[in-house]
Amino acid sequence: MSKAEIDELTAEFFGAFDNRDGGAADVARIRRLMIPGGVIVKTGPDFTAYTVDEFVEPREKLLAGGRLTGFAEWETSERTEIAGDVASRFGEYRKSGMLDGKPYDGTGTKAIQFVRTPDGWRIAAFSWYDAP
Repeated sequence: MSKAEIDELTAEFFGAFDNRDGGAADVARIRRLMIPGGVIVKTGPDFTAYTVDEFVEPREKLLAGGRLTGFAEWETSERTEIAGDVASRFGEYRKSGMLDGKPYDGTGTKAIQFVRTPDGWRIAAFSWYDAP
């Protein structure tokens, strides 16, 4: 069923940022999970629209460079709607780790748009909002 595939893709997406227990985050996998030309948007006062590479590169440095350690983010709730070859997921998430040696955590919302491609479901776009 498509919902299970979308659940798996979403879990893989969140797992890309995980560097707990000394493991290396695999942020580069976002390039494989998204379609070419995918769009990423951060909302809020620092509104920014990113290409996939503009999003991935600084996060690779942050998660591999020692500033953000023991980090993970995970979905806490979600609603997914599927219509043919398109799907939309609206989910709440939490994140936790150490940033510059200090505890770092938070919550937010992610909206993810999926499309079914010849290679399976991929992310076409996602946006997020970090709660204050």
